[in-house]
Amino acid sequence: MSSSVQLFRDQNYHELKGQCIQQRQLFEDPEFPASDESLFYQSAPPRKVEWKRPKDLCEDPRLFVNGISSHDLHQGTLGNCWFVAACSCLALRKTLWQQVIPDFNEQEWDPKNPEKYAGIFRFRFWCFGEWTEVVVDDLLPTMDGKLIYCHSNVKNEFWSALLEKAYAKLAGSYEALDGGSAADAIVDFTGAVAESIDLAQGKYGEIISEQMKLFEDLLKVHKRGGLISCYITASSGSTNEAETEMGLVVGHAYAVTAIRKLRLGERLIFSFKAEKLFMIRLRNPWGKREWNGAWSDNSEEWKKVSNSERKSLGLILENDGEFWMTFEDWCKNFTDVDICRIVNTSYFSIHKTWEKKMMHGAWAKNSEPLLNRSGGCFDNKETFLQNPQYVFDVKKTEDKVLVSLQQEDRRKYKKEGKGDSIPIGFEIFKVEDNRRYRLHKLTVQERVATSLYINTRTVFLKRILKQGRYILIPTTYHPGIITKFILRLFTDVPSKLRELKADKPKMTCWSLLCGYPRRVTQIKIHSAEGLQKQDRSGGADPYVLIKCENQNIRSSVQHDTTSAIFDTQVIFYRKNIDSPIIVQVWNSNILCDQFLGQAVLAASPSDPREEQTLQLRGRGSREAAEVPGHITVKVFSSDDLVEL
Repeated sequence: MSSSVQLFRDQNYHELKGQCIQQRQLFEDPEFPASDESLFYQSAPPRKVEWKRPKDLCEDPRLFVNGISSHDLHQGTLGNCWFVAACSCLALRKTLWQQVIPDFNEQEWDPKNPEKYAGIFRFRFWCFGEWTEVVVDDLLPTMDGKLIYCHSNVKNEFWSALLEKAYAKLAGSYEALDGGSAADAIVDFTGAVAESIDLAQGKYGEIISEQMKLFEDLLKVHKRGGLISCYITASSGSTNEAETEMGLVVGHAYAVTAIRKLRLGERLIFSFKAEKLFMIRLRNPWGKREWNGAWSDNSEEWKKVSNSERKSLGLILENDGEFWMTFEDWCKNFTDVDICRIVNTSYFSIHKTWEKKMMHGAWAKNSEPLLNRSGGCFDNKETFLQNPQYVFDVKKTEDKVLVSLQQEDRRKYKKEGKGDSIPIGFEIFKVEDNRRYRLHKLTVQERVATSLYINTRTVFLKRILKQGRYILIPTTYHPGIITKFILRLFTDVPSKLRELKADKPKMTCWSLLCGYPRRVTQIKIHSAEGLQKQDRSGGADPYVLIKCENQNIRSSVQHDTTSAIFDTQVIFYRKNIDSPIIVQVWNSNILCDQFLGQAVLAASPSDPREEQTLQLRGRGSREAAEVPGHITVKVFSSDDLVEL
């Protein structure tokens, strides 16, 4: 975790605690007072809520009783099962919860030294790319002497109620936490990368191969410290909190607490047709009501598992809200899963490590098209490129790329009735290998990936991309919407992710001396065919070299072929428009590369923009002798430097 931590509302825990101890009084937070405005932003409480300190609710208050566990939590009257599910996930990972509850021993009640207690606590959340420390007092909302929101199943344990209060303060009120997403809370607890999968839409319950891929992926995420939660979306006929005939609650977030491949005893091979079972363990934040199908707590199936296996799986047979089911049943009964990956960027790890780049950006409106940065999604053909644009490189032959686009948390705007997330998404284009300025028109570029467009806080995409340069364009679905975002990109080797801000080369004093570009030309070399055979096996190892003024751009080598597909794109800002562009084809050799032929292009704006096939010739002018082979190219030129 980075050492720099932001203080929410500039409240410093150690200073405030010191003042309280010195004045011998308990902290009362002026920034989040014990009043209805901290509870609600529109509805009023059904009965009067009393704010009480833990010492008024029990004899021996503690932050933790016998450590922290996912069994600690129960949901209150708020519709925030998602928050409780996120806490259940968090409790499984010591390194993660110790980040959220810093220096927990120092914060714990000390019965031997009651004078050291000041009624103040601190928690840390990952807010929009930065760790933020939130301070709260210990006044908690109650009715009839009982906590009304998140609480522990042990009467004198308060970590979850205090954590929830800090999170409500961040969101503006307790009511702002009603109906959120477990994935968002987990991201706020950990800085993880969230991905949401629609199990029903992806037909994971029916397609076994997809099911197995997902199982392996979830197993890997879980093993590497990731957190997973799932739920059943209410269909048009059913309502939230209704129970299915299998005992599952609709519209209710469940935490995944274990994923295992279960080996069955030898004698069971015949009755189960398989030696391994793929199993998943879940927890209901209500702490009761469980799955009642196969492998539920009292089912026949468990009788066939030996005691030692039961022990290793931690099988508890009591209605504590935790239960096992087969992965297949899980895929068939749940509709959505939220996966939060803790992406490993440490160089000292045995697991795969990723290179991470994070950018803060914003969609902003401007009536001047070149300055507008809120152009809407790809369907808005006129304005789509008027969005922020980020360029990155894939250096390997191919690389797995993870992209996470997160909009700012809008819960704080719920009071103004604008608390819903905006539909967002992004596009990725393979562009010219030497592009350094913003894209103004899509011509030769290749659209290689499109994320979902969805009104969730985070949109995630995993893709394998080939070597080359790419532009990533984050967008809101509708044009003209203003909000901030963070973009995170993870690759195997550094990607040099950066925002493209300039529309064209900059005018400088040197431009007066050395000249300023007068024309922009884009070229895509699609292929070379019918090249001269270069080796005994009848092939060649061709590449293309594109020369313009004093720039040379070289494609990758295509091995063992006389008909090569390159799909190489380049862009040139040309000062000397009479100097032609030369496209040469070379054969790659260990000692000395061989020239196979070239084509000379005038590349003027009046030239055809359709794909054309050009005969290769020897060195010299356009009229040089023909040599075997031809190339297929597309050329775009314009004297308006911001057209392409």
